[in-house]
This record gives sequence, structure tokens and C-alpha cells, in this order.
Amino acid sequence: MGRKSLYLLIGGILIAYYVYTPLSDNIEEPWKLMWINTHLKTIENLATFVELLGLHHIMDSLQVVWSFYEVPPTSDENVTVTETKFNNILVRVYVPKRKSEVLRRGLFYIHGGGWCLGSAAVNDYDLLSRWTADRLDAVVVSTNYRLAPKYHFPIQFEDVYNALRWFLRKTVLAKYGVNPERIGISGDSAGGNLAAAVTQQLLDDPDVKIKLKIQSLIYPALQPLDVDLPSYQENSNVPVLSKSLMVRFWSEYFTTDRSLEKAMLSRQHVPVESSHLFKFVNWSSLLPERFIKGHVYNNPNYGSSELAKKYPGFLDVRAAPLLADDKKLHSLPLTYVITCQYDPLRDDGIMYVTRLRNAGVQVTHNHVEDGFHGAFSFLKLKISHRLINQYIEWLKENL
Repeated sequence: MGRKSLYLLIGGILIAYYVYTPLSDNIEEPWKLMWINTHLKTIENLATFVELLGLHHIMDSLQVVWSFYEVPPTSDENVTVTETKFNNILVRVYVPKRKSEVLRRGLFYIHGGGWCLGSAAVNDYDLLSRWTADRLDAVVVSTNYRLAPKYHFPIQFEDVYNALRWFLRKTVLAKYGVNPERIGISGDSAGGNLAAAVTQQLLDDPDVKIKLKIQSLIYPALQPLDVDLPSYQENSNVPVLSKSLMVRFWSEYFTTDRSLEKAMLSRQHVPVESSHLFKFVNWSSLLPERFIKGHVYNNPNYGSSELAKKYPGFLDVRAAPLLADDKKLHSLPLTYVITCQYDPLRDDGIMYVTRLRNAGVQVTHNHVEDGFHGAFSFLKLKISHRLINQYIEWLKENL
């Protein structure tokens, strides 16, 4: 073998090692997923390198890349797409072109991206909103919100809440021909977090007379108190969301101070005076046995009060909807939750399903055995279309 051939062989082996990711046998289109994961991993590694050089914050670099996937608000033969502002928050509104004899359903959608990335203009979110508006014959409002690391909690929450309140005004609903009794909210990942949080907040708002009929949460992030759940342990390095990246997203939501991230990873960020909150996220009592699978619950380690005093947001129910008490949960609307087996956030969603059902809320839980984080929004994959079909069918029946 010549030297050139040897170099090519070594290079091929290194590339294969970098690209190949062990996946469960039940994952559909594994090589497509590996390719997507390789693409995302490469971007994340480059952004991390740039951050280590002190040139750019990792999330700012990643958002630059995400911006290349944005598309203009272009109408098509089925849907009219416009950009406007709801209470100074930029939103996209998708309205079916076909005439309707009755007022339409309304759906308020919140994109994911770890509170740091993305926008309503990203191609996959734009397509999802078009399909939903057309197939559901609904007015879809897809909202933006200001992002970390420039903005921290509660800015993201407040942006979404203020845009939602604007949408729920009678004059706005009348303008878009929306039935005030058929309005839902939905979001994926960090968007699912925000959807759950603003839905809870709306219950106590005396100025909002119009209430939501349904909430639909797609693999939502619901609590940062315990990032050592069985799903975090089992899926710490699976595509496309690792435990370390999810913890980084959580910490960036509250601060650029990396000490919070380190404390979260060592389970030493919650002070002893907040120990009562762990009853709301105790997976040993909130997860069905098949998701515990031999995992042993360990009592939490408590940290100093310093981090909680500096960054109280991680103990705030507006950031962690799982911390709501049963009285609040009891009043929530009909709920749809998607969770995925190979996702660190799997157990957040499942625990919320348990708590909602215990509080008397009617919940449809779609657990995707071959699913992974992002499965809903990677439209190049078959699983995405399957989940979207199930999601839209549920909305047709319940909204």
C-alpha cells in the first residue's frame, strides 16, 4: 500500500469515526439522522472553539448559522403570510386563502432553540406553520422573542406572554377572523416550556377574558432543578441534544455566568431552603415504572444560597412550569404532550403528564418509542411528517 493510499485510509477511518453515532435499532433512517447530527455537531464544535478563543459567545455563533436557514414571509397558493408586531413583538401570521363561512380556529406557536436560538422565520418552522394553517384551516401566529445570551429570563417569557395577550384581544381576533372559543397554544422544546408557562400565567390574569381551549407541548423543557433524571442519564450523548448542551441552554436562559452551569451539572445549585420544590419533580413517584427501569433516586445535593439569590429565575414557576402546585394545574386546559424515548427532556414531559392527570386535567400523551429530540421539526426525516400528522389530527379533533 502506498503512502497516499494509507493517508486516504486513515482519513476515511477518522471521518467514519466522527460521523458514526451508535443508535438504537428502532430508529428510522439512522444514516440520515447521523448526517444531521454530524452537521449540528460540527457547527457546535466550531462555535465552541471560537468561544474558547474569546472571539464570540457560542450561542451568538450558533444563531448566526441559524439565520442562514431563515426565509422571507412569502405567501403561496394556500396561505397568506405576513409579518407584523403584536405588542412590539415580531410575529408571523398565516391565514388560509380559501373562504370560510365560520370563524376559524387560532393557534399561537412558539419556536424552540433553548431560549438562545431560532426564530419564526427558520425554514422548518415556516413550513410547519403553513401546513398547520392549511390543513387545520386555522390562523397560525408564530411568535419571536428576544434571545439569550443578550437577554435573560424573564424577557423571553414576557415577550411571548405580551404577544399572546395581544393576540387574545377581541379586536385582533376579529381582524383575523378567529373564533375566541377555539384558540390553542403550542411550542416545541424551549417553546414548549414557554407555552406551558404562559398558559399557567394566563389563568391568573384578570385582564384577559378569552381563555385557551388547548395546549400542545412538544418535548418540553419544564424544570432545571434535577438534570440527573433517568432520561438525562440514558440519553446524555444521543443525537441531537446532549445533556451538556441542554444544561448550557438552561444556564444561559438565566445568566452568562458559567458557575450556574457547573453547579447544575454537580446537582449543587438548589439551596436547602428551596428543598420543598423537589416534591414537584421527584421522578421516583412521578414516572411510570417502565421509565425508571432500575434507576435509583438519590436525594438531591444542596448548594449555597448565593446562586439562587443572584439568579432566582431557575426556581421561578414561570421558568419551570413543573413547579406549579396542583391547584394551578387543575385549571389548565385540555393538553397534548409529545415525548421521545431518546431525549434528555423525555422525563420532564412524562412527569408533567402525571401531575396534570393527578390534578384532573384531560391529557393525551403521545410517547414516541423511536423518537429523539428534534424529531418533530427535522422535516427531511419521515418521523417528522408522522408526528406532524398525528399532531394536526389531534388539533382537528380537539381545537
